[in-house]
Amino acid sequence: MNEYTEIPGGLTAVPGFLAAGIHAGLKKAKKDMALICSTVPAVAAGVFTTNKVKAAPLLLNMEHLQNDITKAIVINSGNANACTGAQGMKDAQAMAELTAEALGLNSQEVLVASTGVIGVQMPMDKVAAGIKLAAQELSPAGGPLAAEAIMTTDTFLKQISFQFTVGGKTVTLGGAAKGSGMIHPNMATMLGFITTDLAIGKEVLQHALSEVVKRTFNMITVDGDTSTNDMVLVLANGLAGNQAIKDREDDGYDDFYRALTYACTYLAKEIARDGEGATKLLTVEVLNAPTELDAQLAAKSVCGSNLVKTALFGEDANWGRILAAVGYSGADFDPAKVDIFIKSAAGEEQVAAKGTGLNFSEEKAKKILEEKEVTFIVDLNSGKEKATAWSCDFSYDYVKINASYRT
Repeated sequence: MNEYTEIPGGLTAVPGFLAAGIHAGLKKAKKDMALICSTVPAVAAGVFTTNKVKAAPLLLNMEHLQNDITKAIVINSGNANACTGAQGMKDAQAMAELTAEALGLNSQEVLVASTGVIGVQMPMDKVAAGIKLAAQELSPAGGPLAAEAIMTTDTFLKQISFQFTVGGKTVTLGGAAKGSGMIHPNMATMLGFITTDLAIGKEVLQHALSEVVKRTFNMITVDGDTSTNDMVLVLANGLAGNQAIKDREDDGYDDFYRALTYACTYLAKEIARDGEGATKLLTVEVLNAPTELDAQLAAKSVCGSNLVKTALFGEDANWGRILAAVGYSGADFDPAKVDIFIKSAAGEEQVAAKGTGLNFSEEKAKKILEEKEVTFIVDLNSGKEKATAWSCDFSYDYVKINASYRT
């Protein structure tokens, strides 16, 4: 099993990558524009929201990802450039062109990401000046600054970087993400960026990302709203010097797949932990399901239940809400076989057996639910497959934050 050596730096811990995070004026004071650049040609892959309403940058990226080479990603926060019509597409294209001009690239080699308020036209004068400034500020130490610049209602920076081996070569992987609200399976108002110096083919990189996202970013929910802007992008520039991975059967693919899963799982959990107004991170493990899809449906349904999330905030071991959420999930199972447990650093308690409540200790259950990280275990006893999903509790502050988001 590959060991992961944590290193500092985030996105720019990876050889050959530069980044910047600056204030362009889209937000009042905080950093609001980021730029990520590979100094050598890289291949890219992307996964995008399932929302039929897709922001202009996503539509542009779907075109630009057809290009063999990608060298830069430009990102702004504070404005989603979503539901902005033909002008929005022109502005997304302009962001790619301005970045290409500043870096001496072809605009097809640039990807674009935006996050923020929906339905407002981009202030392109500020964007243009911001891109020029960000290009001047590019640095091998800029990873954390870029991670900061993509934040909206996030309360903390989300990044990771580590090294592992592929074919005897040291490979570095860095990542950053943002997300706090409008978070629901099939991604979220969630932007995720991964950099690596692995040598890998474009098609196999796309396959790996698509599969990993299903089990990580698509398994989180904060509020049930699926965003117009969410995406995960990966750039791989090959500087690690490993024998290039061209096929899923090639040596090193499994090592990379596990590393990518490790990074995306970490970032997904950080997003769930930082849900708007959240006080607790919720992990839901579904065990012994007939199929992986059944397990995923059940886990996501429990995580997405407002009644479960409010009970968690109130530290109430209301297991009936958990079972009810599994019941309407669409998963195949026998309700008379379901066991439910709650667990945290304070211990573990079984609260239901064979679909029926137990005479459990309310006092112990309360102590378990008082912890900042809580796990619900739902054993369907109907097969051998499993899945994990992540969410957070629903607090009073969630309403406060979203009631005044635009103002």
